[in-house]
Amino acid sequence: MTELTLLSRIEDAGLNASAPPQQRWMDGWLVRFSPGKAKRARCINAVADGRLPLAHKLRLAQAVFDEAGLPLVLRITPFTQPAGLDAQLEALGLHTEDDTRVMACPSLAALRALPLPAGSRWQPMDSDAFAELIGDLRGSPPGQRQAHAQRLALSPVPFEAYAIVREDDGAVLACGQFAREADLVGLYDVFTPPEHRGRGHAAALCSRLLVQAREAGAATGYLQVEGDNTAARRVYHRLGFADGYSYHYRTTAAA
Repeated sequence: MTELTLLSRIEDAGLNASAPPQQRWMDGWLVRFSPGKAKRARCINAVADGRLPLAHKLRLAQAVFDEAGLPLVLRITPFTQPAGLDAQLEALGLHTEDDTRVMACPSLAALRALPLPAGSRWQPMDSDAFAELIGDLRGSPPGQRQAHAQRLALSPVPFEAYAIVREDDGAVLACGQFAREADLVGLYDVFTPPEHRGRGHAAALCSRLLVQAREAGAATGYLQVEGDNTAARRVYHRLGFADGYSYHYRTTAAA
């Protein structure tokens, strides 16, 4: 399998894993308008050229986002069609935001689960409890928490969520989840509370998530991380991940 083929599969897997119930097709555009926090679930992915003029499609899409009470956002990747769409959107005045890197670990075969911190336990979580936990940690409003739980519960790709929890007081040291599709596994919603960062908890969490997914049949890992999140990127590099490609968003919203 060539690297480009693998990255294309990862892009498809990421789209599948982030699919919200609020989405529709529009002339080659996958238009998503979830009220949740995850931008990948409330943006347009241009996966085919389509036949309508760009200005017409933007008007149709704007109406969808207006009805949902959301800003119009397009996600731009190396796989966006047509290839010149980013430049066209720039010429129309849409600005860029959120430089994001998709990282890949081509083989999980050599990965070993790192030990849990002393005095902690490995706790599985259902989608409702996990969405509420992430909402608490991020300070998300109720609507975003509900949308997150709904997206996980209805996802075409099943998620498994876990947390590292301190035994004595139940404090969450780190949490995250994975979505496995065939031999690919994606890490999502990895979070370490600020007061527990820099102690190796995220590495322990991610290594255990990936090993569990490998035992279920996964062979290759992927994840998405902000380009300027150097601390997280260092953790992922140590686990065997490297940059595969980057993407960003174009939006009409005020900068």
